[in-house]
Amino acid sequence: MTNPSLSKSGGDPGITPLSPSHIQQGDTDQVQSGLSFVVVVAIDFGTTSSGYAYAFTKEPECIHTMRRWEGGDPGVSNQKTPTTILLTPDRKFHSFGYAARDFYHDLDPSESKHWLYLEKFKMKLHTTANLSTDTEIHAANGKRVKALDIFAYALAFFKEQALKELSDQTGSEFDNSNVRWVITVPAIWKMPAKQFMREAAYKSALVSRENPEQLIIALEPEAASIYCRKLRLHQMVDLGTQTTQNGFSPNDNVGSGMTQAKEHVRRNRQSRTFLVENVVGELWSELEEGDRYVVMDCGGGTVDLTVHQIRLPEGHLKELYKASGNCLQGNVFCRQTLFLLLFDSLIQPHLYFLGGPYGSIGVDYEFEKLLCKIFGQDFIDQFKIKRPAAWVDLMIAFESRKRAAAPERTNPLNINLPFSFIDYYKKYRGHSVDHALRKSNVDFVKWSSQGMLRMNPDAMNTLFKPTIDHIIQHLTELFEKPEVSDIKFLFLVGGFAESTLLQQAVQNMLQGRCRIIIPHDVGLTILKGAVLFGLDPSVIKVRRSPLTYGVGVLNRFVDSKHPPEKLLIKDGTRWCTDVFDTFIAADQSVALGEMVKRSYTPAKPSQQIIVIHIYCSEKESVGFISEPGVRKCGTLRLDVSGTESSAPRREIQTLMQFGDTEIRAMAIDVSTGRTVKASVDFLSH
Repeated sequence: MTNPSLSKSGGDPGITPLSPSHIQQGDTDQVQSGLSFVVVVAIDFGTTSSGYAYAFTKEPECIHTMRRWEGGDPGVSNQKTPTTILLTPDRKFHSFGYAARDFYHDLDPSESKHWLYLEKFKMKLHTTANLSTDTEIHAANGKRVKALDIFAYALAFFKEQALKELSDQTGSEFDNSNVRWVITVPAIWKMPAKQFMREAAYKSALVSRENPEQLIIALEPEAASIYCRKLRLHQMVDLGTQTTQNGFSPNDNVGSGMTQAKEHVRRNRQSRTFLVENVVGELWSELEEGDRYVVMDCGGGTVDLTVHQIRLPEGHLKELYKASGNCLQGNVFCRQTLFLLLFDSLIQPHLYFLGGPYGSIGVDYEFEKLLCKIFGQDFIDQFKIKRPAAWVDLMIAFESRKRAAAPERTNPLNINLPFSFIDYYKKYRGHSVDHALRKSNVDFVKWSSQGMLRMNPDAMNTLFKPTIDHIIQHLTELFEKPEVSDIKFLFLVGGFAESTLLQQAVQNMLQGRCRIIIPHDVGLTILKGAVLFGLDPSVIKVRRSPLTYGVGVLNRFVDSKHPPEKLLIKDGTRWCTDVFDTFIAADQSVALGEMVKRSYTPAKPSQQIIVIHIYCSEKESVGFISEPGVRKCGTLRLDVSGTESSAPRREIQTLMQFGDTEIRAMAIDVSTGRTVKASVDFLSH
């Protein structure tokens, strides 16, 4: 029998871990059914656009999307609203989405510089190395504001909108306690970013700390997969084989199917209700044991590639592909990771993440680089600071024309330059915008006397090329893996999936190797899948841990096993310090409801709080917390006050759950049977 270990975590060597083990609970014990709520409301908090959808638990087959948003632009669908927020000069919430953008647009330039306008701030949660509740982000005027406040304001806005709509629909004031909320996040997000979203939800009063199970964090590729398996033939466009779907001709070009699909959706959008039949879609029913498919989630800020393999309930798991490591490409950080999920039909996916600006905002960056080439980096930097509202106007104009880009387009695309851009440039440089264009040697952009930049179609397509090339490069690498073969379908989802340039590039790369399926209302796929996930969170059976987690402990020193520099002699006993006690290993499959059990003893009978440091690593096998790549990532906090007993030795049994989208903890005092308040904190480190 192994000797008990003394924890060195939290600087308290008197806490003794006992009986380390894994236990598996029934799914129903750990995942509260969505049916305990009246309605499920999912919020898709996107990089460029956001929205919500909901379904009543008594009518789970009917998914209702949010009311039509006020505002919008010619050529831009307003199924969702821009992820933009406006604060008053005294930093109070003013508006969100189109309302924020339009109000900011109408402000006088001398006044707008005092208002705080923020957009495309979501990925700050992933790119910030030491994320905390004090992390700040920059508004358009350069001023800093706490990120937690911004995310809380946004969630409070969606709460107000959704509850008002539910109240109108039911005919009485709808009680928030009857709502299960779901918030979507990218699969690449680490625990601090997920916890940050939960903290923002608490701050916004979306849910309370006393009722945390009212909120579920959903991973975007998981949500997309859940919805895709419900697709019926009339709810999709099949580009892979150019077969007729929903009346689309097989001779149409790559964009015509989506154009007709959009028109079909537009005709039917008045009801804003989508019927999701409680059956497996026709495409899904074609899949057999061992068949594989890809979900390609193309959003505003990221692109996720997931590979799934169908397994029957009695089948065994088989790993398809394990993505590896990190790589740096120029100034773009590319992180590749994966996760595992299984539905009730046992689907095993692997995620191949493309970090950096591979989503549609990558095209925006290329347009900004083009403006810098024509007008100068120094001018663009100054214009964004001095005329922030006009810069927003310019990017809105570009967004509309960006969506009009198509492979077969022949006529130019005109982008309106705000008057303040033309005026400020003349004051800054002493000559006109027309002069700058003629001197820039950028032949494919011309000046129109109507105050517009005229871009020929090839010029616009060039702005898409770096982003699409990155996506196709990684898609090619994925399909070259021997583990990723015989793919039957590729589901193209997310807002950027509407781009016919991206569709054509994917089609050219695959060359008929699999069928390319695009759901109607492709930008709402994740949102609708998140509602389905909220209705039945146990639909995800197993996940893979992205990291190895554990704590530092003292073990009995063994001369043949432990390095001499780790020797610690305490009260005549020889101990090995810094030993990594593994809770869960990287890439380990963890079933929903599976628990890791540890028991701890307070150092002193009067001790009220036990704080244990949690360490993590990307390596599967870790020996010591001092090894390279091992870092302190969080704390396990046990509040043992109020559970005092006369027992000579108190044992606090802790259960940690790693099979959900968030890591959870619970604990009991073994001698009294009383619950001990346990929490895991990843934000303070």
